[in-house]
Amino acid sequence: MIVFHGSTDGVKNPDVYHSYRSLDFGKGFYVTTVEKQAKKWARRKAELANKKNGIINCYNMSEKWDDFRVKTFDDDLNEWIEFVCACRDGSLDYKKYDIIFGKVADDKVFRVVDMFHQGIWDKDRALKEIKVYDTYDQIAFINQEAIDSLLEFDSYYEV
Repeated sequence: MIVFHGSTDGVKNPDVYHSYRSLDFGKGFYVTTVEKQAKKWARRKAELANKKNGIINCYNMSEKWDDFRVKTFDDDLNEWIEFVCACRDGSLDYKKYDIIFGKVADDKVFRVVDMFHQGIWDKDRALKEIKVYDTYDQIAFINQEAIDSLLEFDSYYEV
């Protein structure tokens, strides 16, 4: 499977140590199967870093993850929104897993999660709103062993 990571640098040797804050699924190295999404991330990071271009890193990801603790959020948005909010509150429950698969809170979905997280909307309203938006995917590698075993750098290019 081909996966992508949007950045401001080529990342030939990805690691979990450069994750500076907890994101949707905690601290880790994040990739997506959606190239368009990675381009958006790369452009945003470049803008924030006052760089001219972002970088899309491409990896071959092995699907042999049977030896790892994997969490997958399919269509159960109830569990997903609770997990995302817990991670943003500093919960370390994500560390129970080596790899986490699920939807990503893009700009629009992030606003919905934030409204729920702040108690402005109840869960039913938030889940109803999330279903309106297209959602992308994300895969979070929580530990280095999973990265070293499953990701192989292929190439990178500027956007």
